[in-house]
Amino acid sequence: MQLMLLRHSSMSGALNLQVGMVQNLVTTGKVLNAPIPGLLLSLADMDLEGRLSSELETFSKLKILVLSYNKDLTGQLHEASIGRLRKLETLILDGCDFSGPIPATIGSLKQLSYLSLKNNRFSGPIPPSIGNLSNLVFLDLSDNKLEGPIPVSSRTTSGLDMLNKTEHFHFSNNQLSGNIPPQLFSSEMALKHLMLDRNNLDGSIPSKLGLVKTLQAIRLDRNSLSGTVPSNLNNLRNVAELHLSNNMLSGPVPNLTGMDSLNYVDISNNSFDASEFPNWFSTLTFLTTLMMENIGLQGQVPRALFSLEYLESVVLRNNNLSDSLDIGTNYSKQLELVDLQKNNIVVLAQNYDGSNYTLILVENPICEGSKYNMAKKYCNISPPDSSISTPGSNCLTPVCKSDQVASPNCNCAFPYTQTLVFLFVSYSNLEDVNYYILLAENLTRSLQSLNLPVDSVSLSYPKLDSSSQLELTIQIFPSGGQVSFTQAEESAISTVLSNQTLGASPRYFGPFSFLVLYTNSGGSNKAVIIGTAIGGCVLLSLLVLVGLYALQQKRRADESLSGSILLTGISNSSASGPQLKGARLFSFEELKKCTDGFSKAKDIGSGGYGQVNFDNLVL
Repeated sequence: MQLMLLRHSSMSGALNLQVGMVQNLVTTGKVLNAPIPGLLLSLADMDLEGRLSSELETFSKLKILVLSYNKDLTGQLHEASIGRLRKLETLILDGCDFSGPIPATIGSLKQLSYLSLKNNRFSGPIPPSIGNLSNLVFLDLSDNKLEGPIPVSSRTTSGLDMLNKTEHFHFSNNQLSGNIPPQLFSSEMALKHLMLDRNNLDGSIPSKLGLVKTLQAIRLDRNSLSGTVPSNLNNLRNVAELHLSNNMLSGPVPNLTGMDSLNYVDISNNSFDASEFPNWFSTLTFLTTLMMENIGLQGQVPRALFSLEYLESVVLRNNNLSDSLDIGTNYSKQLELVDLQKNNIVVLAQNYDGSNYTLILVENPICEGSKYNMAKKYCNISPPDSSISTPGSNCLTPVCKSDQVASPNCNCAFPYTQTLVFLFVSYSNLEDVNYYILLAENLTRSLQSLNLPVDSVSLSYPKLDSSSQLELTIQIFPSGGQVSFTQAEESAISTVLSNQTLGASPRYFGPFSFLVLYTNSGGSNKAVIIGTAIGGCVLLSLLVLVGLYALQQKRRADESLSGSILLTGISNSSASGPQLKGARLFSFEELKKCTDGFSKAKDIGSGGYGQVNFDNLVL
């Protein structure tokens, strides 16, 4: 068999397909003129339910497998079945409900370059065998229940330190424990993202981390790390994001001199030695956000801090900063927030009235005493404005029918609506709409460049969650006069976004990952997981999309369709395999007979994949 189409199908049960000589398996709702570059099975966001059958091993020639965002796909992955997919290059199972251990046999998939199992319920240890995947570029195991130590190699076992080509270690929000092994890092690594936040890691930050000069983003926050921050961390001149908050780090406040690319620094809530304000901030010319809450700072805040050109937010809550606060008049035009709650500020050196930034001095001496003092604007906290949204084009906004929404290009439609959750971003001024305009334009271009029927993208309602992650509502509008996307088109969009590189994005966005949570937005609950590396490789060059949304050019039927399609469990039995409800399978011989050998007399047209014939079939 060369091609199987699953169009607009309602499927349930476990994925239990048996297909011999499979060359391409796709799900689509629309034929596009584009070649399929590899062997793939993509059923993203198709409302599948049930368990994954051991028959998956039938697809031994498969190169790309994407089953993401089917929240009712459950159960464990079969050890033997996964291990037999030896030609697999991409495996994306994000946003399902798989559980149990990650099969150790996944380490036998030597061609694998992209592995993402994010947002499931996988438990147990990270298999050391993953270290055998010498071609692996992207590894995301975030948002599971994985536990135990981070595996490194020994004389008898493999480990993650063997992954010198891997650019992304995404292990956030698990239950990993033990120390961060020094052996994990070397100067030979190509690592760009190290995300170990929200685990149970302890011990010190290894100094060998300073050898990985390719790093762009480090998240070690919300663990139980202790000891001093290694002094050679400032060798990492490409790091734009540094998150060390909510640990038990001690010793002097880390010296970040020389980390010239830093945009976002958060070292809050640690046990550093009491000290004056560090002077290394003056070397961080691209700094947008500085968060040093509850780290024992004392003395005065230097006025020069506020004149950094790109500075947006300074959060210095709960320290012992005292005397007068002098922000000066030459402060950054980007400055949005100065938060010094719970300090000892007694005097404001200049008149704050009329300033275009928010100053918060709640629980400082300057806000105590008279009602006059307490009435000052900076002695009160105003809630942030979360109603920000990207503006529309210069067109007349139409009056839309009930439940329809006007797109940025003033077309009424039912948008594909989700909630994006960015793991981190390199800015903190959530009310600056220009960031969202740039991102919306970038996403629109990316989707349109792949021939998806997308008119425009709208972003709105930014807010930070409890883990300092940015949440955004995204609405994707259909083009070509469509009022809504088909399920297959939504599946295509989801698949693209699961493996997306935004290309030449503004530096403010930096390297990040984001997650689309399940929502109830005018339809079934869905989820999209997105991994992004700004300025990085395209990873799969978005082959997943092309395979999901493209069909091969015309093929002669008598060359390729010489056998039948076999799907087990299609009857009304109680078998657990995905079922095409109400479907009836016909062999090639039956189809050939009823169309008189695919006679031109039965020809009603043609598509991107060949001749289309018509006849009545007896069910």
